Amino acid sequence: MKFLLAPALALAALAPAIGVARAADAPLDPPTFETAAPFDWSRFMVRGRVIGVVPHKSKANFNIPGSAHISSDVMPEIDFTYFFTPNLAIEVICCASKHSIKGRGALKGLNVGDTWVIPATVTAQYHFTNFGKFKPYVGVGVNYSIYFNEDGAGPTVRRLNLKNSVGVAGQIGFDYMIDEHWGVNVDVKKIYMEPKISLAAGGANVHGRAKINPWVIGTGVTYRF
Repeated sequence: MKFLLAPALALAALAPAIGVARAADAPLDPPTFETAAPFDWSRFMVRGRVIGVVPHKSKANFNIPGSAHISSDVMPEIDFTYFFTPNLAIEVICCASKHSIKGRGALKGLNVGDTWVIPATVTAQYHFTNFGKFKPYVGVGVNYSIYFNEDGAGPTVRRLNLKNSVGVAGQIGFDYMIDEHWGVNVDVKKIYMEPKISLAAGGANVHGRAKINPWVIGTGVTYRF
């Protein structure tokens, strides 16, 4: 009996070591790595806004005594945005506004005339993406303002002309996305417009520079695709 019990005890003592050796010889499963899902974002955005073009203390100074004031206007506007990355984008706006020009100072009471302007503006933007549905952005760019259909009020002012101008533009705003495609937008721009102005008044040719420099304040609907 002692001869049978001794081998059994020895085998029991060696069993854990045998199990470890077999485990070491067993083939290992290849490691697995989890990959992050790609960031889902759209490259194109279009907005329809209602904007107010509000000249900031606008004034036209002439080579004669007196000055002129340029009025505000409200109109529809559409803009297009292209995203190079989820954060970096470029925006182009398209609209046209009409403004009246009235005399001040020595020219008080004189209706100078009115003009249309296309404030073509392109801005490079940075969009913040870490606030969920609330997506603020800032931008800076260039403006090229095209003046057309200038109309002297007459009979005193027979001719009115504003020369196209170039200036810088700054921008701040946000989109609040309701779902993947639709959202609402609030946008504020400061555009520097200082065109040369000339007019024929009475028997004199009057010229000067208009400092319009408007705030462009808008709100509307965003669609991203």
